[in-house]
Amino acid sequence: MNNSIRRKLADKLKQRYDITDDKTILYTFCPYRVCPVGAHIDHQKGNVTGFAINYGITIAFVPSHNHFFEALSLNFDGAKGDNITDIGPKKKDWADYIRGAAKILNDHYEINQGIYCVIDGSLPIGGISSSAAVIIAFMKALCIVNGLHLAKDEVVKLVQEVENTYVGVNSGTLDQSCELFSKKDHLLYLDTSTAKYKLIPKNKNMKPYRIAIVFSGVKRTLVGSAYNTRVDELKSASYSLKAFADMEYGSYRDSVLRDVPREVFEEYKGQLPKNFYKRALHYYDEMDRVSRAVKAWKNGDIEEFGRISFESGESSIVNYEAGSPELKAIHEILSHTEGVYGGRFSGAGFKGCCLAIVNPEFEESIKKKVTEEYLKLFPQYRDSFEVFFCETADGCDF
Repeated sequence: MNNSIRRKLADKLKQRYDITDDKTILYTFCPYRVCPVGAHIDHQKGNVTGFAINYGITIAFVPSHNHFFEALSLNFDGAKGDNITDIGPKKKDWADYIRGAAKILNDHYEINQGIYCVIDGSLPIGGISSSAAVIIAFMKALCIVNGLHLAKDEVVKLVQEVENTYVGVNSGTLDQSCELFSKKDHLLYLDTSTAKYKLIPKNKNMKPYRIAIVFSGVKRTLVGSAYNTRVDELKSASYSLKAFADMEYGSYRDSVLRDVPREVFEEYKGQLPKNFYKRALHYYDEMDRVSRAVKAWKNGDIEEFGRISFESGESSIVNYEAGSPELKAIHEILSHTEGVYGGRFSGAGFKGCCLAIVNPEFEESIKKKVTEEYLKLFPQYRDSFEVFFCETADGCDF
């Protein structure tokens, strides 16, 4: 947790709530995450990989001593508050994520008091799972003031419930799992069907690497975007394949491609509508890419690991059909930039940012080349386009 950010938040909290004693101020921090391989398949119970990074959401807070909470964001305008015991439907603003966190936590546990807090994100919004990070950090703050001690696997379920049932995004468990379970210099390898995971250490013979985050400058939202449509297409592909193969249906709501062996897909893929076929092809190929990427990581082959990440990004463009023109341009620029091992869209890939795994020796030239080439194509984002370099990090200590 960055000391300068803590100081900034503490000063703002003291000013707004007339707090005089720094010792009464508490803090939570949740890192952002990136997924180098395994994108768009966690909601199909697929296998994924990820890192937490050393940027994230920080919250400074004090107990409210009642059921009310109020949050002031340094990234968005206006303070938002509510009564934890009487939270209504979502309001389609930034605070839906914290309202949802408070509501779902109160649905499962007895919440006797809220918090007054100030929230700050250390990177631009979009593609690094800031939504899951703010839910986790806010939920942890409520747990602290209410004396609750939750296991991380329980938090994973609660965060998914917030996103699915309150916010309205049909997300899986990749984001919050990366932000909770990750470990510095380790690759998180997660089977989302069983919630079992491995933390695979960096091979001692691996070449140096860092993570670059390239923000397109375009604002992004999952709610109401093509994200939920893609989830429905994959679900429909799984249900159709089950019908073709005379497999047990189960409920449509719970049907995922993890239920359907690849052999079934290969036999009946020609009967799928074009879009269902392409989405399913991405799923099965991405499962294979995850397996190959994990092997490359174990072997210390960061160049092969990077190439597989580029393959994943290409499949997201061609088969999953995600990616704004801006993100496609960044992906293309990264693919022919010296010092970049690999990369892909980060997050849903409809706006937001790209991640890249890079050789630290080339950071300056990478930033210069990517910035110059991108702004030639999209000069309107000159004031909002940004490139950051970061390290892998430990997950949130819930």
